[in-house]
Amino acid sequence: MALVRFHDADIINGEETVIYSLNMEVGEGDLVYILGKVGSGKTSIIRTMTAENKLSAGEGEVCGYDLRILRSRDIPYLRRKLGVVFQDFQLLMDRSVHDNLEFVLRATGWKEAARIDKRIEEVLKSVGMETKSHKMPHQLSGGEQQRIAIARSILNSPSLILADEPTGNLDDETATGILELLRRINKEDGTAIVMVTHNRSIVERYPGRVFICKDESCVEDNA
Repeated sequence: MALVRFHDADIINGEETVIYSLNMEVGEGDLVYILGKVGSGKTSIIRTMTAENKLSAGEGEVCGYDLRILRSRDIPYLRRKLGVVFQDFQLLMDRSVHDNLEFVLRATGWKEAARIDKRIEEVLKSVGMETKSHKMPHQLSGGEQQRIAIARSILNSPSLILADEPTGNLDDETATGILELLRRINKEDGTAIVMVTHNRSIVERYPGRVFICKDESCVEDNA
């Protein structure tokens, strides 16, 4: 089953169309890269997948939700099916790692404290951060913050993770650790990943399907 499907879709940024006639399918367990220069529309595709940007024209479906007819009240339910990892981590700086993750679980319907604590323990262990639960974000390195962000993205066991330049603010060694972690989640858990990047060396190290954004289009590179 396709987790993401765009057919002849126009992608907008604000009022401006940045990509015309996008055709893309992402299946279960896929690793898909979206490459292109700054301003080429890469992030706008991700924002369309999360329903932050409206679908301008054509067809689009994400995790069973038709983006053409998606009601505002249903957007949170779509987003619960996704994990999203940002370049700048987007952790809540006024609360601990544990409380960052608890906030997400409670916001997505979890109520029982014991289950919440158990799930937080599980995801932190899976990203190698089990000893950091009590830390505040500012007490963590950039790489550690990104690992917490990845833990946050897998809390609800999504079938799809959207990663927007997840290593953009990290040094090479730290970035490698983050990429290895995402690749393990992809391989071992079967979680599909769509990753926006401008760094072709990532694709060479961790091969996957590649879409190139250029000249108001985004097409798969089958070379």
